[in-house]
Amino acid sequence: MNHIILDFLNELKENNSREWFHANKKLYDDAKAGMEAFVDSLIPQIAVFDPAVKFVSAKECMFRIFRDVRFSKDKSPYKTNMGAWISRGGRKSPGPGYYLHIQPGESMLAGGVYMPEPDQLKKIRQEIFYNAEEFKAILGNSKATKYFNGLSEWDKQKLAPRDFPKDFPDIELLKYRHYTVSHMLDDKKVNDKDFTKLVIKVFRLIQPLNVFLERALNG
Repeated sequence: MNHIILDFLNELKENNSREWFHANKKLYDDAKAGMEAFVDSLIPQIAVFDPAVKFVSAKECMFRIFRDVRFSKDKSPYKTNMGAWISRGGRKSPGPGYYLHIQPGESMLAGGVYMPEPDQLKKIRQEIFYNAEEFKAILGNSKATKYFNGLSEWDKQKLAPRDFPKDFPDIELLKYRHYTVSHMLDDKKVNDKDFTKLVIKVFRLIQPLNVFLERALNG
């Protein structure tokens, strides 16, 4: 089924217009249905090790394909990817979760907390400040490091955040604005018959990070 999603997205990338989209809506409907079925199949498997997602549905997790072009120089009307944020509250949840991103040549599996509000970010940093060794052990787990190369460096601060001592030995861990990890996938892996097993394996490795972050936000 995943090849249907990738084939549609490849076509959309070459023909990103409303005219083409409406003329080929059946392709989109099939791809969307395939993505929805796949996410719905993942949720009960994730719930085995993270019961928080047990009652969420794929429809609540999946992102719309329509782009908001109001403030963008790129006026392409559609995203060339399909994504789902699997968490307690679905795609609108600010808490930790698991992210599935399907895009030709740029697919990935990710998780953690993305774009936390200032008060949430401070809570995460405080938890790391008081439990740095535990946090480093989670990131340094030998099984996890086979799939993740540490936290995402995107948008990381250059200076130490306020309210924390600059001489804190692990000050670098407090400079992140997003506490996420990700694993990139090529199209061959996405189309592989064992893709589901890979997704669940990677998400299971993300779960300890999410437990730590959940405790930071709501513990």
